[in-house]
Amino acid sequence: MFNMAPSTQVHPDQMRTGDPDWWRGGVIYQIYPRSFQDHTGDGIGDLPGITERLPYVSDLGVDAIWLSPFFTSPMKDFGYDVSNYRDVDPSFGTIEDFDRLVQRAHELGLRVIIDQVISHSSDEHPWFAESRRSRDNARADWYVWADPKDDGTAPNNWLSIFGGSAWHWDARRKQYYLHNFLSSQPDLNFHNPKVQEALLDEMRFWLERGVDGFRLDTVNFYFHAQSLMDNPALPKDQINTSTAPDVNPYNFQSHRYDKSQPENLDFLARLRSLLDEFPGTTSVGEVGDAERQVEIMAAYTSGKSRLHMAYTFDYLGGVFTAEHFAEAIEAVNQMADSWQCLAFSNHDVMRHISRWSPAGREDQFARFAAMILLTMRGSVCLYQGEELALPEAEISFEDVVDPYGREFWPEYKGRDGCRTPMVWQSNAHLGGFTSAPRAWLPVPANHIDHAVDLQLHGEQESVLDFYRGFLAFRKAHAALIKGTIEVISSTNNVLAFVREEGDQKIVCAFNMGFEEDAVFAAPAGMRLEAMDAPGSQNIEDDGTVLLMPLTGFIGTLTAA
Repeated sequence: MFNMAPSTQVHPDQMRTGDPDWWRGGVIYQIYPRSFQDHTGDGIGDLPGITERLPYVSDLGVDAIWLSPFFTSPMKDFGYDVSNYRDVDPSFGTIEDFDRLVQRAHELGLRVIIDQVISHSSDEHPWFAESRRSRDNARADWYVWADPKDDGTAPNNWLSIFGGSAWHWDARRKQYYLHNFLSSQPDLNFHNPKVQEALLDEMRFWLERGVDGFRLDTVNFYFHAQSLMDNPALPKDQINTSTAPDVNPYNFQSHRYDKSQPENLDFLARLRSLLDEFPGTTSVGEVGDAERQVEIMAAYTSGKSRLHMAYTFDYLGGVFTAEHFAEAIEAVNQMADSWQCLAFSNHDVMRHISRWSPAGREDQFARFAAMILLTMRGSVCLYQGEELALPEAEISFEDVVDPYGREFWPEYKGRDGCRTPMVWQSNAHLGGFTSAPRAWLPVPANHIDHAVDLQLHGEQESVLDFYRGFLAFRKAHAALIKGTIEVISSTNNVLAFVREEGDQKIVCAFNMGFEEDAVFAAPAGMRLEAMDAPGSQNIEDDGTVLLMPLTGFIGTLTAA
């Protein structure tokens, strides 16, 4: 088994005085609070439960945690509909529980990034309650309101990602309000400077409590075009389903006017100025734009006056080929001084083991995918349970709680399958997640075989062992953290690239095919030398590497 590198824990006092660029190439572990650990026994994960499990996350070898929303919410979209930006929902605990979580994380050397959902709020937020009361109150234009057309229909053809029109009629104001998601998630009006100030104040509140940064949900949805022009139709041959599933008519439009507006750049500069008041903090923006993702990512993260990094959708879809990965890498390489955050799984998409892996080879594929993810250029987000090779859960319609899934069932089953509870103990009730008779989502029987205790104490190296070993390997090599990347092959199912930082040059080659062997050789005038990387194949006597399907090689390049 790979020898773990010595602990690199950071003392709490060093969090804000250490490397301000810790995030560049850092590894962030995403926690979905409802499903991590239930401490109170009500079937819902909570902040004390997360605090209890932080040593596990620290031992994994990551740099930070990202907490999906835990704010006060009616939970119609499970926390992504915030009704109070400054408090903890009672289902998750208290503000004191949050403070204890941050303190414990910092003691363990983990930074804490929290989700900020500011493109919209819940319709139960006091701001919206006041805004909808009349057309002339103090917050009348804090949300996006518009008169109907003469025939009473919606102001334009904009669509909601969750289905149907993006406009909802409000009888009190006799106007429509904009909602890019559920009708209970009205969009805030960022064209109003007072709204920007209020939201920045809400974020300052958490920075002053010690958080180390923000993951910004739907960051390109903040502004809309004030002209309210119709979005044009998108030619059928240009439809891309990276933002919405293929059953969703949202994909049929070119989203030219309802999001990704140029005014956003000025707001992101204001946000960056706020973060710069708290050295060592960071920001990662979720950019959802199937047509212009790389262009927008570049604009949002270039230089030092906007976001630190952007979250890419390139690897969250259904394409697993050397050609696609190479194209995505090359596209990001054109982003100059911008920086991306990579992920294969998260709380919104089918787990990548089920999305990509051949049947019966899931554990092998989990190791292989980790090698690729942790050697590409960018920061990395690992989603809870990924390190256990958890597959997507099969959820019956009776158990579906995701409004997205209920709207498009059965062609699209929603996001519940990737949000089921963590499994900690194989012999415990519901995998040790809760003592309640039922969890908020079912704990699949086939997940129990992946439980943490089995993987930590088994006789053979587990997927969890592999993740821990490879994270330690990555941390020990600067080229894999902040180095440049150059693709040198994307043919015959082989993705190969070179990571370089200073005098360190590391070559990574992967056979992404499922059936055929491939031979990888060093570029002309160079030779390969093996490194002690977990899972790496050996060099043959002739200096080449035989890559069987779903295997990789990691080594150094030197002059022949």
